[in-house]
Amino acid sequence: MTKDCVTVTPKDNIYECAVLMKQHDIGFLPVVEGRKLIGVVTDRDLVIRGYANKNPGSESVMNVCTQDVETISPNLSVDEAGARMAANQIRRLPVVENGELLGVISIGDLAMREIFVSEAGEALSGISEHEHREPSFTH
Repeated sequence: MTKDCVTVTPKDNIYECAVLMKQHDIGFLPVVEGRKLIGVVTDRDLVIRGYANKNPGSESVMNVCTQDVETISPNLSVDEAGARMAANQIRRLPVVENGELLGVISIGDLAMREIFVSEAGEALSGISEHEHREPSFTH
């Protein structure tokens, strides 16, 4: 999970969102009031709901963001997060507790976990094979 997320507020406009996305090489921004998550805006939202609808860069982020956001609580497992992302076909899932944004888990985070689990499994398998070999004694 990414804990130190770049965020925007309802006072920001779509141009400011686009600049932040470019600066940080990201395509997703949580929209917050204080720490309270009130929506998310994606690069696709900016294009489809913003610029393609001939909205100016000064258009409020609130007019293009998704406000009914799928979230996950911090006590759910990574597997549950992955299942929810797959079921809803979403790439990023805000982690929220009591309405406050704690971070965001992404497809990339899940992929890195799978790589680690796979590598750890291979290492454990190699260790187990080594430990279970019959010792050879030479006299």
